[in-house]
Amino acid sequence: MKSKVKIVGAGLAGSEAAYFLATHGVKVTLFDIKPARTTPAHHSGKFGELVCSNSLQSNDVYGNACGLLKEELRLLNSMVIAAADETRVAAGNALAVDREAFAEKITEKLKEEKNIDIVCEEVTDIDFDEYTIVASGPLTTPPLEEKIKSVTGGNLFFFDAASPIVSKESIDMDYAFFGDRYGKGNGDHINCPMDRETYEKFVDALLSAEKAEQKDFENTAVFEGCMPVEVMAARGKDTLRFGTLKPVGLYDPRTNKRGYACVQLRREDEEGTMWNLIGFQTNLKWGEQKRVFSMIPALHDAEFLRYGVMHRNTFINSPEALDADFSLRGRKKTFFAGQITGVEGYVESVASGLAAAIEVWLRLKEKPPVNFTRQTVLGALADYISRAKDFQPMNANYGILEMLNAVYKDKSLKKKAYAERSLAMIAKIKENIGI
Repeated sequence: MKSKVKIVGAGLAGSEAAYFLATHGVKVTLFDIKPARTTPAHHSGKFGELVCSNSLQSNDVYGNACGLLKEELRLLNSMVIAAADETRVAAGNALAVDREAFAEKITEKLKEEKNIDIVCEEVTDIDFDEYTIVASGPLTTPPLEEKIKSVTGGNLFFFDAASPIVSKESIDMDYAFFGDRYGKGNGDHINCPMDRETYEKFVDALLSAEKAEQKDFENTAVFEGCMPVEVMAARGKDTLRFGTLKPVGLYDPRTNKRGYACVQLRREDEEGTMWNLIGFQTNLKWGEQKRVFSMIPALHDAEFLRYGVMHRNTFINSPEALDADFSLRGRKKTFFAGQITGVEGYVESVASGLAAAIEVWLRLKEKPPVNFTRQTVLGALADYISRAKDFQPMNANYGILEMLNAVYKDKSLKKKAYAERSLAMIAKIKENIGI
């Protein structure tokens, strides 16, 4: 049977879209260049691979917008979030996963689904006469990128960077301790304090370190949410100490003292053998990373299992090109999803893929479109990418939500009210459209 929907890209957005459609009776052809080819940011042939070392962020439904978005997706039966829940590793209140197990689970789900035909080849064109969801990701290949540029009126670029990973056994715990800020969480982070002299020498070394050559990148705009540590350090001597390396709330239980600055590490796998340097996205040369990051006392003899890398991300000028249902304006059968739309973050990408798939499914069934509204995080993101001025990528946050009618002096009560309203709306929408 000829497939009804073509999906380009088996990252988080494309995988989510393909699985939803297939499990709702729609034949899908899912295209991806892997495993035959990979982009500079990929390390395996599996689908749904997490490129950056960041976790899927907070799991706090009532205190964090990204946590709320994940709960919205759970209510909508998201396959990707279910896979994340099943492969979760300890990380306090965050939803961090064993990345290999996570990608393996998504790959298995897609390959086992009878309504999905996986084609491992590059897509270079868009057929506007068939339903298509373009979820080619932030590293879209040049031919398809040119096609997208021609139909969207141009695209923008920004840099994204990934943090290094070190082995647990190489961390000197005489200079580190387990714990979470202010004792909140389950003590899942490794904290590596520095005194003032060490911190200042570290910053000096960071600023003078040699950066990797950026041959393929012409625009050096950096998205604030994923800024290289050396770029952050260049903003001032104390910028890191009041940001990524802030020691506030991190007291060594052996001395009851805190450092002048503190680096936090987060586990990367279930076994706890690999640990990520939180906030250390970087474009330094690998040898320089080893030299400079080893100045952190607990990492003086660290084994780097993966060095940080920087790569280019591409996103279209969505307010000029897309409607709030992620469809290409003027093209009823062409949709975009994922980071290429300007939603920033893994969970946000999943949400866009699911939203696009739901809209395609409704159109195939000749049912009215769904409006998630700005009362939900999903709907607010969709609204933002289709209407924002001075457009830049956007994370899930309370600022994009429709304001509450009541006034709350207590921020925690306000966030809870946002969550209750949102989840009630999602439940109502789910019932109305029959999923």
